[in-house]
Amino acid sequence: MVGGGLLAAGVLAAGAAAGAAVERIVLARSSRPDGDLAMDEFNSDNLEVIAGDGTVLHVEIDEADSPLTIIFCHGYALSLDSWYFQRKDLQGQARMVFYDQRSHGRSGRADFDSHHVDQLGEDLGDVIAAVAPTGPLMLVGHSMGGMSVMAYAEQQPEVIRERVYGVAFISSSAGGLTEVTLGLPAPFGHIFHRIASPAAAALARRRNLVERGRRTSNDLSLLLTRLYSFGSVASDQAGQLVSNMITATPIDVLAEFLPALQDHDKLAALPILQHAEVLVIVGDSDRLTPRSHSEEIVSRIPGAEFVVIKDGGHMVNIEHHEQVDELLQQLLIRVKRDIGDVSGNGVA
Repeated sequence: MVGGGLLAAGVLAAGAAAGAAVERIVLARSSRPDGDLAMDEFNSDNLEVIAGDGTVLHVEIDEADSPLTIIFCHGYALSLDSWYFQRKDLQGQARMVFYDQRSHGRSGRADFDSHHVDQLGEDLGDVIAAVAPTGPLMLVGHSMGGMSVMAYAEQQPEVIRERVYGVAFISSSAGGLTEVTLGLPAPFGHIFHRIASPAAAALARRRNLVERGRRTSNDLSLLLTRLYSFGSVASDQAGQLVSNMITATPIDVLAEFLPALQDHDKLAALPILQHAEVLVIVGDSDRLTPRSHSEEIVSRIPGAEFVVIKDGGHMVNIEHHEQVDELLQQLLIRVKRDIGDVSGNGVA
């Protein structure tokens, strides 16, 4: 959902652009420098999974001596790189699968008509069938990735009940996104939701011009990224990581997915997950999928663990990755315990 916030801010601020000097002053005050973020290389198996409609999905697998497979689903306008910290922290503790959603990252460009949440659920099913056709599963979704998990649960409830032992929703929503004000006064938030889709479509029709502007307005891009991604003074490297993923997502892809996110409603699918260990995480300063949306998820899944992270924004898995990593570690411990209870022996 980060791209939606940036698109919103871009549309609403189009007629009131600040000068470059002002942008740099504000940007400097909204970030903190730290050491270089060296993106480690992972010893992974890379492969292509062909979705049902022929779209090529880029998949990376980090193998481990464990029967459990964890599948990570990233959010709107991002890529599997958004899981960098979790990938690093959980190395070797379970088999981990990361993939780029259709038309994102290194996955193939899909048709406009396929850019909806139900299709993302089917894509998750195709990934599971290709790389983890048997054995216990744990599903982790951030933002639109959480919606993908909800859609898959609605489509394949038997697989969910039989094989999925744990689920984590991070900064996600089961519906009602048109009510989110994006941190703006309510009337302006409602105006945005009315104009967002047609405005985005208009921008997409001028894709080449818009893309050139996105590449050259780096300061404004970083400023908007921090505003809608973080709830604290995040590092320069964190801001750049998120901004790079968003900038790499074509403007027409952002435009095409936006109506689907606004229409998303999977509240009825949530009780399907109540047999599993469920963890729901949200930052207390998330402007895109605010706390109330996570509370709604928890209310539909009895026994779900609910954690609100102080000074956390929408990209809490990057901004406060230490806390998110620890929460996922604890979820993994519970999942392994439950698998051991069912199988009659412990799980490594």
